[in-house]
Amino acid sequence: MDAFRVIDNAPTTKFHRKLLIACCGGPFLDGYVLSLIGVAMLGFAEDIPATPGQMGLIGAASLIGIFFGATLFGALTDRIGREKMYALDLTVLVASCALTAFITDAWQLIVLRFILGLAIGADYPIATSLLTEFTPAKRRGYMIGLSGLAWSLGAMTAFVVGFVMVSLSGGHDLWRWMLFSGAILGIIIVLMRRGIPESPRWLVGKGRVREAEDVIRKVYGVDVDLSTAAVDSGSQRRSGLADLRMLVTGGYLKRTIMCGTLYFAQITPQYALYTFGSLILLTAGIKGEDAGTLGELVIAALFAIGVIPALRLIETWGRRPMTVVPFALMAVALLGLGLWADAPAWFVIAAFAFYALSSGGPSVLEWIYPNELFPTEVRATAVGLAVGISRIGAATGTYLLPIGISTIGLQATLLIGAAVTVLAFVICLAWAPETKGRSLAETSSLSTRTPDPSLV
Repeated sequence: MDAFRVIDNAPTTKFHRKLLIACCGGPFLDGYVLSLIGVAMLGFAEDIPATPGQMGLIGAASLIGIFFGATLFGALTDRIGREKMYALDLTVLVASCALTAFITDAWQLIVLRFILGLAIGADYPIATSLLTEFTPAKRRGYMIGLSGLAWSLGAMTAFVVGFVMVSLSGGHDLWRWMLFSGAILGIIIVLMRRGIPESPRWLVGKGRVREAEDVIRKVYGVDVDLSTAAVDSGSQRRSGLADLRMLVTGGYLKRTIMCGTLYFAQITPQYALYTFGSLILLTAGIKGEDAGTLGELVIAALFAIGVIPALRLIETWGRRPMTVVPFALMAVALLGLGLWADAPAWFVIAAFAFYALSSGGPSVLEWIYPNELFPTEVRATAVGLAVGISRIGAATGTYLLPIGISTIGLQATLLIGAAVTVLAFVICLAWAPETKGRSLAETSSLSTRTPDPSLV
């Protein structure tokens, strides 16, 4: 019997709620700082000269940083532990946000956004792995999925802050204060993370059985014998290169591709929309000093609203259909935008709103699947790799979006986004398994089969 059944079968406690809030603080801050730059850049462009290429790099720099932060620190987290990295990464983020308020040149903002991305990228595998390894099986999808909601709420909060500052100042003159505000939120989240213990599953995997038993006694109030515990299927001590080989060979290769593609297709259009949403809406004919920001705020709110029913449906309808069906709907929205040249403003807003509402399933499953489908000894590495794959597309898309709009036009650019979404639909239809209600030992086992592709 699974020695960690005390974790899998535990009721939700005060500890779980504290852990959930602390872990969701990272995605919230991620959504906030990555989205607010879209509003702040309008003021930045008025005060500091920047070429279109530099503007693209400002938008993409944090995504490039996330790629390196997630892939490098994900593997490091599996080596040295989740708890040690838990507050350090956000401390770096706080410092980066604070320094952006004092920049005098475009290259300084590019460098600081890259460092900020490193910190955000590190937090993805750290926080979600820790949350996954403490949550009960029946609530795991919901609790991990709240990270997606936290991201959307962070983005929505960013646009609220941006809209208020633009309205109060009559322009974008307060862009430095916008960027600095991320440091204030970061300090709050760092303080919330104090006192969170190391994962018992990770401790057992490193042979630190007594420490794991102490953590379970402290958190759950019961004594367990973990001396003969197996963390989950396939668990054994490995080198860093062996961890990566495990993810890109054999049965886990399909899971790596599926998780990476899911993340890639969800994030690429979304980040581009958040970063340059005002530019897109202005290009589509929506006028007014704060109209673009208000439009982004509405769309960000709809992204958050779309996540809410998805949190329930992933535990009732299942992970697989909540991946496949939304991608089909999202592709329809982008195709409509791409095929209707000179569409009126109401249609542009409606299509973006439909896209946002439809994206709830992938928005939460991009957090859930990488944590469920890989064993504990490589879980953070797998999450980091999936995030890294997604940020290749997100960084490229964010960098090329303003260039694409100015060269091939808005419609052709959106059709490229539609093609990426269709690709994700096809791969998830073929390889996405169903994992709801199963223990981590079961979900990470290669015996967790993908259903017949004809069965959504």
